[in-house]
Amino acid sequence: MSNRAPNQARVIPLRPPAERPAPERSAAPRDPLWRDLVGDVLRRERQAQERTLKDVADEARISMPYLSEVERGRKEASSEVLAAAAHALGLSLGDLLARAQGELVRLDSRRPGRSRTTTTSSYDGLCLAA
Repeated sequence: MSNRAPNQARVIPLRPPAERPAPERSAAPRDPLWRDLVGDVLRRERQAQERTLKDVADEARISMPYLSEVERGRKEASSEVLAAAAHALGLSLGDLLARAQGELVRLDSRRPGRSRTTTTSSYDGLCLAA
């Protein structure tokens, strides 16, 4: 007879436990996402104007929860939504995107081993295609 308690079952594994690979400690930092950059710019501008989410969302005619998600980088907002939010803050869509690009350049220049490539073009701007 067994010396186990009568209500305990014996578990027999069907496969040996899988070994998990050790997490990489020297993983390269990921590139910032565009939605995070745009959301940060919207939030900083709204807070600089001391305005509430509700106020800006109402003026932009978008829902307050959706604007919050955009500001936190949780949603990829359409160009119409971004333009509406920017205009509610007194910015053009170009202003919003230029500020986000400036933030991207600033963050990218801080990363070790990254350098801006030089081009022969005199245009140093941002181009988005839909």
